[in-house]
Amino acid sequence: MNKLTRLLKWILKAAIFFALFAFALNNQQDATVHLLFGHRWRAPMMLIVLAAFTLGMVVGVLGMLPGWWSRRQAPPTPPESVPPPPLSSPSHGV
Repeated sequence: MNKLTRLLKWILKAAIFFALFAFALNNQQDATVHLLFGHRWRAPMMLIVLAAFTLGMVVGVLGMLPGWWSRRQAPPTPPESVPPPPLSSPSHGV
């Protein structure tokens, strides 16, 4: 069963790769991005999509950094202490 799962994962990865590769091949025409102050950037469409994806990832990671740092710098909370079980005295049989 484990081998079947690994095979299915590789097939899914290959399918995603080929779909993205086909997308890249179909979007090779030039596109223009109009920036601020009249600046323009002409590049293949796939490069623009890749740059937008990368920029989004960088902004997302930078937005998450303060939370990561605050959790990392907080002192660890000690585990709640559990009282030891009561000592049992030997029973005096009658």
